[in-house]
Amino acid sequence: MTSKQRAYLKGLAMNLDPIFQIGKSSLTPEVTQAVAEALEARELIKITVLKNCLDDGRSIAEVLAERTHSQVVQVIGRKIVLYRPAKDETKRKIALPK
Repeated sequence: MTSKQRAYLKGLAMNLDPIFQIGKSSLTPEVTQAVAEALEARELIKITVLKNCLDDGRSIAEVLAERTHSQVVQVIGRKIVLYRPAKDETKRKIALPK
């Protein structure tokens, strides 16, 4: 992903509300599966890491991206933004700049 594409996705993510919260149980298989399903439906999602979670946001973002085959757009404090294009070309909602 180029820096121009990342900047475009950051701009889109600015208006998104977090749809997942990761708490004290950290990353469970259920959370990972739910994030994967959300990425397939939305392509770009925002996640909040709660204060009672002992892991830091950057490490959670890297593990989630690896498990869901997505890319980390940004991590700011306890907010994570992930992107994965839809597998079906006709269902893609976000057109990245070249």
